[in-house]
Amino acid sequence: MSNDVEPRPKLGISSCLLGNEVRYDGGHKHNAYIRRTLGEYFDFIPFCPEVAIGLSTPRPPIRLVDDGESVRVLGTEDSSLDYTDKLSGYGDRVSGSMDDYCGYIVKKDSPSCGMERVKIYQGKKEAPPVRRGSGAYTAALMASRPELPVEEEGRLMDPGLRENFVIRVFTLFRWRCMVKEGLTPGSLVEFHTRHKFLIQAHHEATYRQLGPMVARAGSEDLDALAPEYLVCLMQGLRHVTTPGKQANVLMHIMGFIKNQMTPEDKTEMLDLIEMHQSGLVPVIVPITLMNHFLRRYPHEYIEKQYFLEPHPRELMLRNHI
Repeated sequence: MSNDVEPRPKLGISSCLLGNEVRYDGGHKHNAYIRRTLGEYFDFIPFCPEVAIGLSTPRPPIRLVDDGESVRVLGTEDSSLDYTDKLSGYGDRVSGSMDDYCGYIVKKDSPSCGMERVKIYQGKKEAPPVRRGSGAYTAALMASRPELPVEEEGRLMDPGLRENFVIRVFTLFRWRCMVKEGLTPGSLVEFHTRHKFLIQAHHEATYRQLGPMVARAGSEDLDALAPEYLVCLMQGLRHVTTPGKQANVLMHIMGFIKNQMTPEDKTEMLDLIEMHQSGLVPVIVPITLMNHFLRRYPHEYIEKQYFLEPHPRELMLRNHI
């Protein structure tokens, strides 16, 4: 009997979200959904940049400060302590070892790990902070790895943002697996073809940008073309889908089998698509019916589309959007 374990997406994660007591106050920010639910499908690798650069636990807090020339990470109690370069440098070093990572979940509001809307304090103490910053470590990581899906644990509680992040993770995972097997012009065309409707459901303009890249695959250096394609793809998938976009894609898919469908089939399918577009039912409802009709009227091209099942159905992510 084989002991092989099915590979799973590898994700970086802020260590405190797994319950590790690494925060400045000696505590943690354990997130049960991430650990118990997403942990069933992802392999998490924890990071705490503040500990990694030598800060103790517990430790005096740090914060983002605008000194008039740039945003720095300074000690809250002793502003002469500047950790900006160490945190950014650590982000650069970590990013260099992430060729096989498929995503990263960071701690919101953190001056080291926060993705967005982190408080920036002004040089003048009486000025109120503004929420427009990014943690120094995460900013460096995202700049070095523009293809990597990054999300905050707080935003993952939003059903639409959660599904968007997981879609990006599994799309990148499929890409990593394809590259590991050996990227060829043919495999790139196949990958792009199978993701057509998924991309269109997120950002039609990205799909139009990617087409000419794929067309160049047979005549250009694939090692140079592939990163360009991947970054464009992953940035396009950051656009959150909407009921209108989902309905449009479902209508396109229906077009491939409509000649085999009975009038009653068409009416039932169109009614559910319209109900989803109107916000009356989640997208899983018309997708489930579409899969039913595809079993009755098989179509090889459509059955291969990742739009119909871009992530494990057991996560039930589409039950809430």
